[in-house]
Amino acid sequence: MESEADRDLAILQGQWKQIGFEENGLDALTSEHGAASAITTINGCQFSVRASDGELLLAGTFTLDASVRPKAITWMDSIGADAGKRLPASYALNSDHFVFIAADEGASRPTEFRTKPGQILRRFVRKR
Repeated sequence: MESEADRDLAILQGQWKQIGFEENGLDALTSEHGAASAITTINGCQFSVRASDGELLLAGTFTLDASVRPKAITWMDSIGADAGKRLPASYALNSDHFVFIAADEGASRPTEFRTKPGQILRRFVRKR
């Protein structure tokens, strides 16, 4: 029997364009992490993020846990400032819209899909 995480993993496959980014309670799509129009490609449990000019910005792996609410995703970057760290996050997903909010390693997994001033959280919105 296919689990909810298996179904979500199947939906995630392919390319997603970044259309929103929030950090520290503010819309920050043009910040270093915001990467306006970046394309995330998901293949299995691996991901890569490329700028609109094709430059590789980020890559790594992830695991899903759809049995909790909100659903949980843990990112592990293989390059960049967070390489090797396990970043706890929560996600919401449908066939053409993917939102996740991530915290730094060692922090609690976020339970709301918004950031607040003073928090080290980042919310990403991606669309097919």
